[in-house]
Amino acid sequence: MINKPPINVQDPFFYQLRKDNTLVDVVLLSERKRLGRIKRFDKYAVVLEVDGREEMIYKHAIASVSPAVVRPATQPAAPPAP
Repeated sequence: MINKPPINVQDPFFYQLRKDNTLVDVVLLSERKRLGRIKRFDKYAVVLEVDGREEMIYKHAIASVSPAVVRPATQPAAPPAP
């Protein structure tokens, strides 16, 4: 029997989001939502920059992490042509 190292999907996912400075949606188990950018992470926690300040969130409290869907700002309606 071959001993396989455990598969770690979190590290490459978090690393790419941090490297690209991607805005992420973090949903906690309490259903609270946080929108920010990943600054650091380790085996137990993620540091998220939210509104210019850093928040440390323990991974066991996270329900999901996904890249934020950025919707374009609505353009003001152009005035009618004369």
